[in-house]
Amino acid sequence: MAKLIIFITARIDESSRIGEAWLAAGVPGVTVLEAHGIRRLQKAAKGAEILPGMMSLLDIMRQNNETSIIMLSAVENDAVVDAVIQQTEAILGNLREPNNGILLVVDLERVIGIRDHSKS
Repeated sequence: MAKLIIFITARIDESSRIGEAWLAAGVPGVTVLEAHGIRRLQKAAKGAEILPGMMSLLDIMRQNNETSIIMLSAVENDAVVDAVIQQTEAILGNLREPNNGILLVVDLERVIGIRDHSKS
């Protein structure tokens, strides 16, 4: 059964290395999204110079330099998932430790369009 790997981390400096490691582990591709954690946004809003509640979430996001990344990849087997986890932890350390990130694996009932880019 195909799997969706979702990885969220604030350690954005390592994102390129992680993406390359995922490709080497056999994922067909990696999508990287910029994200803002709500706890960081709440902290930024408290430090803002205007009254709390007067800034929109979008305003806070635009002013907040602390971002996270979300990395996504759909894969066709568990062996690739295991390799991705191993490669990610080789770069960041144990994901069970604080501040390294969170990795989720979700079963996908149906996937259309996964391509093996290593053969193109």
